[in-house]
Amino acid sequence: MTTDAWLFRSVTTQPKLDFDSLFLAHYDGVYRLLYRIVGAREDAEDLAQETFLRLARQRFRSDQEHNVRAWLYRVATNLAYNLLRGEARRTQRQDRFTRQATPAAPDPAEAALRGDEQAAVRRALASLAERQAQLLLLRHAGLSYRELAEALGVAPGSVGALLARAEAAFEKAYRVTGQAEGAPNHETR
Repeated sequence: MTTDAWLFRSVTTQPKLDFDSLFLAHYDGVYRLLYRIVGAREDAEDLAQETFLRLARQRFRSDQEHNVRAWLYRVATNLAYNLLRGEARRTQRQDRFTRQATPAAPDPAEAALRGDEQAAVRRALASLAERQAQLLLLRHAGLSYRELAEALGVAPGSVGALLARAEAAFEKAYRVTGQAEGAPNHETR
């Protein structure tokens, strides 16, 4: 039985102590994942708190072993994508109200000044299918293939193939996005 599973099962006898232990064991990883997705410290902190609040409220079956880390990362990525979708909807509404057309591509001079590789990575991730982006972010956060399978609800044997496809799609999107935005284009192979 993993340490998380032991802590999780004993939450019924010592809820405060064991929730604190789970929080301390996983907060940094959850926060880093959220920061990679949303790119803003305040939003990442708020979403991390919401993730752990949901853990505290969650009623898991006590007769089953649960992978708390995978559950936390899945909830965190869903919250982050919900935030990004909400921001996109707000931006669309604001554009409709102001009747200002947003240019399809940012000004190349502005993109050259920005030149931030993290922004290029975020754009490439945003162009991927949500499942592929989640898979890459969760793997980069250190989840094992078994944890990835559990977090995404797929068969463990398919994770390797899904990850290879996601990496290939990211590499292609990064090259296309990087060239279109003037970001650095690093050859990976």
